[in-house]
Amino acid sequence: MILLRLALVAMSLLSILALAPQAAAQTRPAAPPPETLSPAPQNLRIEWEVKNRFRLFRNEADFRRHIAAMRDDGVLGAERRLARASDGRGWARDMVDHLCIEASGRIPDQCQRDGERENYLAPDSHRIGLAVAGSLAPGALCAWTLEDGESATRQLTAPCAEEIRLRVKHGVATTVAVDVGLPDGTAQRLTETIAVRDLLIAGMGDSIAAGEGNPDRPIVLDDEGFCFRRFLSGATSEYFRPGRAGFKGNRACDVTTAGAGNSAADWQTLNARWMNAECHRTLYGYQLRAALALAVEQTHVAVTFLPLACSGSTIEAGFLNSLRARECPPTGDCLSSTVPQITQLRDALARAKRRQQDRTLDLVLLTIGANDIWFAGLVGDVIIEPGTERTLFEKGGMIVNVAEARKLLENEFPGNFARLRNALKPHLDGDLSRVVYVTYGSPTQASAGEVCPGGRAGFDVHPAFTVDGERLKQVTDFVQRQFLPRVRALATCEVAGTCRDPVKERMIFVDAHQTDFVNHGFCARSDLDPAFDRECFSDKGQSFETDPAVAATSPLACNYRPRDFRPYAPRARWIRTANDSYFTAMTFPEGISPILKPSDLHDATWGATSAVYGGAVHPTAEGHAAMADAALPAIRAALELAAPPSVRAEPLPPLLQSPGVETR
Repeated sequence: MILLRLALVAMSLLSILALAPQAAAQTRPAAPPPETLSPAPQNLRIEWEVKNRFRLFRNEADFRRHIAAMRDDGVLGAERRLARASDGRGWARDMVDHLCIEASGRIPDQCQRDGERENYLAPDSHRIGLAVAGSLAPGALCAWTLEDGESATRQLTAPCAEEIRLRVKHGVATTVAVDVGLPDGTAQRLTETIAVRDLLIAGMGDSIAAGEGNPDRPIVLDDEGFCFRRFLSGATSEYFRPGRAGFKGNRACDVTTAGAGNSAADWQTLNARWMNAECHRTLYGYQLRAALALAVEQTHVAVTFLPLACSGSTIEAGFLNSLRARECPPTGDCLSSTVPQITQLRDALARAKRRQQDRTLDLVLLTIGANDIWFAGLVGDVIIEPGTERTLFEKGGMIVNVAEARKLLENEFPGNFARLRNALKPHLDGDLSRVVYVTYGSPTQASAGEVCPGGRAGFDVHPAFTVDGERLKQVTDFVQRQFLPRVRALATCEVAGTCRDPVKERMIFVDAHQTDFVNHGFCARSDLDPAFDRECFSDKGQSFETDPAVAATSPLACNYRPRDFRPYAPRARWIRTANDSYFTAMTFPEGISPILKPSDLHDATWGATSAVYGGAVHPTAEGHAAMADAALPAIRAALELAAPPSVRAEPLPPLLQSPGVETR
């Protein structure tokens, strides 16, 4: 007994040397004699986790915020908790500037994560936390030994209640042993093998995949009005809507007094903030949320996520070839076009393999096809009433009817999908069972699946907008009965002749979220909606002041201020209306037809595009969270990962107030 106590004292002294950088891998504390060791009690065990295991995040604090929000009600429940904690302003606003991604969307080779410089695409090591869980004696000491067969043995001693934080090599199993001091003066030995699995997941596709409609940092609205022109019978008229806070130029339509501050460049500095402005890519997109949730629940993995999806993408333009940029970032260069997604994927994998020859792409998350049948044009056909604006949109190719969309679906879409399949094969060793295709949720249904009625509710932000109820039914019927079934058939090789090798070319298809979306379309309303929505977004389409003299200083018909709108507050609708899009993103269009390109900030076409170009008829953050929940079981199956029995609010193990012991 005396010898054991002396040994533990010696271990405590030696642990000071073990924590020194040069001595950590060389100093070996004396282990208790074999006769003092006995089988470990049933309730003592080693627990470990990868720290900050969603590797797109630079800071562990951001990752832990998502861990704390996650419960057994999934990503949707976590999103609602995060939304309420941010008062509906959104959680991503505080995280978007701390990511391992450049503003241009390019993944850098190196990223500073929690004080350590790492290669993002192919890390050399992973930071983990180790602790002993169970009934520990107060003040118990633990002597740790770690061996990976390649580097020097690491040993240290620390209070058992403290978490040990260190780095382990990528791709190498590390054997851990710990001798736990017990109240009777003996010690128990526990062993564990640590092997971090680093998953490389790419997110690809169109605006639904990118997260369109949900900027990481929404637009800040001015309480006063901003003037837009409107074309009427060859003459012009004007109307006022909330402007951008901080804009110093002329808010009135009189261009003769506009001054130097009335340019698009000045307006651009006040743009909403996106993870990538050219693609309207955001942290709220379902692909990123699903990958993040996987990292939260799977404590022994690291997730390296490649965000590549881009708003406006078709298979031809955006996925296989370049695409005109969506919008300019608030600062920095404004790119005219994007790099094709497949090119970005090829480049990232090549850079990863140069560092790790065995580095492979584990999974692709994919949603694409709606733009191939010009879904945005179908929306334009439904919401823009006859008049000069509609004529302009028709000339700009922004309006498509169901017959034209059906022709694209039947004649061009199957061949394009085959090209997409062939482009992905080389990066997945020809096995597309590691592609999880998440289909679209219905944006037009509410009240147990009933199609939303016509009218201006939710779309009265522009005078030319009104939902045509009959056209909406036609579009909904086409999407439900023809487009979505065709997408499923192509992704899953259901139709004979679609795939050369159905076993290897069949994708995993996810549509479980569709039953939820039918109750949360753009017209869904609830008494639990935010007060601003209930009082300011009129169900009769009378949300804005019509008298120009009044609207210039007070554009809303209600008693709230425009800045009181909360873009991320929980609400019944999971689909952005045109009003939502304007109040959340107010996008000045860059990548549109030259016919519709605004000549100045008060241009009539800019007034219309600002209301729809930033995400109208796209899922809200809640909608994306529901899609992520639907995708997670398929992701686990593809990666052969088990679902956790329950998702805990904090990472294991529960620790004392001590921040833990750091060692290299």
